[in-house]
Amino acid sequence: MVAVVLGFVVAGIAGAVAYFLPVAATALQSTGQGGLPVESTSRANPSSGDPFTVLLLGSDNDAKFANNHLLTQSMILVRVVPKTNQVTMLSIPRDLWVPITGTSGSAKIMSAYANGGAANAVATVERDLGVRVDHYVWTGLRGLVELIDAVGGIDVVTTNPVLDDQYPADLSGGNPYDVARVAVLPGAQHLDGIHALEYVRSRHGDIRGDFGRSERQQQVLLALRATARGLSFANVPDLAAALSGQVSTDLGIRQIGDLLPLIGGINIDSVQRIMLLPPYTQSAQIAGQDVLLPDWSRVRPLVAQSFPP
Repeated sequence: MVAVVLGFVVAGIAGAVAYFLPVAATALQSTGQGGLPVESTSRANPSSGDPFTVLLLGSDNDAKFANNHLLTQSMILVRVVPKTNQVTMLSIPRDLWVPITGTSGSAKIMSAYANGGAANAVATVERDLGVRVDHYVWTGLRGLVELIDAVGGIDVVTTNPVLDDQYPADLSGGNPYDVARVAVLPGAQHLDGIHALEYVRSRHGDIRGDFGRSERQQQVLLALRATARGLSFANVPDLAAALSGQVSTDLGIRQIGDLLPLIGGINIDSVQRIMLLPPYTQSAQIAGQDVLLPDWSRVRPLVAQSFPP
């Protein structure tokens, strides 16, 4: 739990890393869940000072899905180069149509986790995008809500306002297939956990579609960095309770602790943010599904610039 608090109070923590690395520490303590079953010894050790890449996974883990068959509603690659304090975030669209490792065909990339957990999601991202993933962190819906509430909410300038008449009302109890109308207005907003989740999760009404959704997810991750400055050791119980059972990772607590001085030197303003907008992808329909088709001749060179294999 000490590692959790340290991760939030270190000044200058980069947004996505600030959130997910402390989450990883508590995940290991509270759930004991590990990750990649193969080649883990050959992957970069973040505490060594070498560049490393973490795959961040977020799932709808409500009553509609079995725990062993979850889809990933968000996938974000984070690359950290310690020597230059450089951080790059790449959002991978959930509807990206790719070959899925462990299967005989292609599907939306969000199904990779459902077909073999984190190890399969990592393997699919590595093969399709031509990158090397050193570690992963997975989190569920309620964990994000309760964590944001535990830190007192976040401040976001909502560049992609939300008005959604078909938002899933699956965390309010009752029927997990219920829908509700939600709205997050444009401009400066202070969001609690539920409203932050609505902002990052809504899939309807954004004129930019899933690209707008990807940008919203990155905004919320980065907003957690600013909130972190106001926390103290008194927040330990609430943070630990919020994360219990809602996260899993293959990062060790010792690695987290070794990384904190490094993370403190990263300037959030220097974080590079990448999304696979057209012409890197194009909308299509396959078997009645709305998908995004990647132009691999464009996507792989773009990804390789910041995420070498």
